[in-house]
Amino acid sequence: MTIPFELPQEDRKLSPVTGYTRAHWEAVADGLLGAAWRWATPRGALLDLPGAPSVSGVRSDGLEGYARTLLAAAFRVAGADGKDPHGWLDRYAEGLAAGTATPGRDDAESWPLILDHHVQGQPMVESASVALGLTLTRRWLWDRLDDGVRERTESWLRGALTHTPAPNNWYLFPFTVASFLEAVGRGDAATARARERALGLMETWYRGDGWYADGDGRSFDHYNGWALHLYPMLHAHLSGDAELLARFGPRLREHLEGFSLLFAGDGAPVHFGRSLTYRFAATAAVGVGALTGHTPLSPGASRRLASGSLRYFLDRGAVTDQGLLSLGWHGPHAATLQNYSGPASPYWASKGFVALLAPEDHPLWTATEEAAPSEGPDRVLALPAPGLLVQSTGADGIVRLHNHGSDQIPPHAGEAASQEDAHYSRHAYSTHTGPTSLTNVPDNHLAVEVGGARSVRRRILPLGAGHGDGWGWAASWHRPVFPSGAPMVPGLRVESVTVARGRHELRVHRVVGAPPGAHVSLTGWATDALASELTGLHGWAERDAVRAPQGTAYEPWVRVPRLTAPVEGTGVFAALATLGGTAAEAAPADAVTEVTYADGELRVTWTDGPTTVITFTPVSVRCE
Repeated sequence: MTIPFELPQEDRKLSPVTGYTRAHWEAVADGLLGAAWRWATPRGALLDLPGAPSVSGVRSDGLEGYARTLLAAAFRVAGADGKDPHGWLDRYAEGLAAGTATPGRDDAESWPLILDHHVQGQPMVESASVALGLTLTRRWLWDRLDDGVRERTESWLRGALTHTPAPNNWYLFPFTVASFLEAVGRGDAATARARERALGLMETWYRGDGWYADGDGRSFDHYNGWALHLYPMLHAHLSGDAELLARFGPRLREHLEGFSLLFAGDGAPVHFGRSLTYRFAATAAVGVGALTGHTPLSPGASRRLASGSLRYFLDRGAVTDQGLLSLGWHGPHAATLQNYSGPASPYWASKGFVALLAPEDHPLWTATEEAAPSEGPDRVLALPAPGLLVQSTGADGIVRLHNHGSDQIPPHAGEAASQEDAHYSRHAYSTHTGPTSLTNVPDNHLAVEVGGARSVRRRILPLGAGHGDGWGWAASWHRPVFPSGAPMVPGLRVESVTVARGRHELRVHRVVGAPPGAHVSLTGWATDALASELTGLHGWAERDAVRAPQGTAYEPWVRVPRLTAPVEGTGVFAALATLGGTAAEAAPADAVTEVTYADGELRVTWTDGPTTVITFTPVSVRCE
């Protein structure tokens, strides 16, 4: 699709895959900024982009427009060592003066106050973008402000230090505010407290394999890259804190070992978790790794991932004909959003421009593009800490993420069905498909049906994960939860195992404690454009396909393959799922020669020789 601003000519010698160079990144930043500023208030304190307001209201959304575009401008100007040909920083300086003049007042320019997260708390999120933007551009913006504006800005920012964040990555927002205030000589006990509090929480949230939980539960998603790694690493890098770099740098490197595999051959990030409208912000960790040197990727591979993701969205309609980032994935897509998503929310994509902090002569921009990790041979990678299994196939560039550990439910919360979240509850996600909406049949889902009520998967408890040569597995269990009004079934549980080999996914589920008259159903990948096959190997009785007319973020209308069977007491069910390729390639006759289940042991013999052996109580998986 055509974007409404001009880009430089492609350079297929330096960037043989994407054609994008550093100049393209600067041009995209300038184009997005120019379009957004057409909707600024007279003095530029608020950018009131067109669209329906978020739950936080129009004024908060306007601050969001200012703060998130400031990030893009800051990365753009700081990366150019202060060169600001479009005069972006003059506009943000005027907006800062106007917004902080009378905070909380209901007029054309005043910013909302920073309050507790449960009391219109969104301004706390934006305070971090303001603080980081001021940190990056200190020499050309902050240092040139008059004393009165600096005092008022500090006073407004301190609201983030004295109010309560949400119990997750939000604690990094006052951390970032504190980092800025200390950098400009305005630190005190409150800034030290906010900084140490966040650093302490980061240690409790770190679970291994380079992954942090987003809070005290088991929420693992793109917030790892664009928040939990980004803010501490930028603080350590910009402040020159060698001790923190030594702590957080190796974790970022380990994170990128697995996370870099979650980008398809066409540049798409895996469609998983909340806030997906931030789009190419998913490459923020890649950019920070390249900038600081804490990355396992070569410079050419890092740029391939970053530029590939940027181009993926630009080519597929993420930018409207007005030059604005839309609320959605490719184009507008309501089911991708959360209630906190407002017209300016997509501009957290600005975090992807962190790569511009690497100057023109940095290897990130001078090295020749190399293949992305998913573009090589087929790979399977188990990440036991977050309970994720990554599967990529080089022939079609598709990456699949099998979720056996991320559920976004805090430890203190219940498992009410009303909280079902399609971006976490499904068993699998990919770079080429999205989850179906909550009003349509769920894709990649194992449901127990009792009295006509279909269960949902909420809290996910991992049972292990591992990988060998060309294969891998992950397992979990969950307690089926039924919609409001349906009875809970004591003792009912589902244990699930995914084994990935090549393009094939062996999906095994053991249902325990099913009451008389219960049924079980399993669905596969939701798509009408790609081949999606789901074939029963053991326990299944019927096979059909269900339509999901609301579609996904990728397609306006999709089919979902489905298997069904009756179940009572304990039942073991095995199926083979595939995405991509052709229906013939997906047929089990071509992949599996024998399936047996006896004495609590399921044995699946593959056509190319090995046998996968799965046992329960406890769950174990081995290859013979």
